Amino acid sequence: MTFRPASPSSFPSVPWYMALGQRIAALWLVKMIGTTLGISGFFVLYFWVMHNPPSEPTVMPLTPLDHWVGVSDDAMLLYGSLWFYISLAPALAKDKAELWACARDAAIMAAVGLAVFWLFPTTVPVFPVDWAQYPALQFLKATDVGGNAFPSLHVAFAVLTAVLLGRQLRSMKAPAWTHAVNVLWSLGIVYSTLATRQHVLIDVLGGTLLAGVVSWVGTTRGRLVLTEA
Repeated sequence: MTFRPASPSSFPSVPWYMALGQRIAALWLVKMIGTTLGISGFFVLYFWVMHNPPSEPTVMPLTPLDHWVGVSDDAMLLYGSLWFYISLAPALAKDKAELWACARDAAIMAAVGLAVFWLFPTTVPVFPVDWAQYPALQFLKATDVGGNAFPSLHVAFAVLTAVLLGRQLRSMKAPAWTHAVNVLWSLGIVYSTLATRQHVLIDVLGGTLLAGVVSWVGTTRGRLVLTEA
């Protein structure tokens, strides 16, 4: 009689919510420290580039959609939620390899975006809005003056996170509603960049393209590594 090891599919699968907990618990201290340092370091570079452009920033043009999307003070909550949202992908990394892939893609995207900001400074137009009527947005405008417009890294990070989380949820066999929440959250953040007047449509498209390219390259590299192994 020949012994054949059972295939992985023959073992009972772990419920998705248990897999979620296992992923969060894995390397949790490294994830917490790494994410905090990564976001803090990004902000330092982001604001330095924005306040020290080598040339006069180009004002980004408006499109009909920019006029159609209204200003919303409530959009500030979605806009600010990005910094929690982007921490979810590294938090759910199952091991060092996946955590490194998340950090690598985020770092590459940030580096490309900051390089574009430095070489081709851009800013959003001065909108005819009385910001005193929008207290939350007034605070935002006082801290982030609308430079570093194209491509929108706010959008880029939201889109990249949606892709990474989508893969992780599929690997855990998470229910459909978790995928819906992921997509809607990402889309809400994208919408908020327009509703807060921090970006215009062209910035959004640029950020989406940047995230798409980085995600595609990361996926292709991962497949090549698996093939060589």
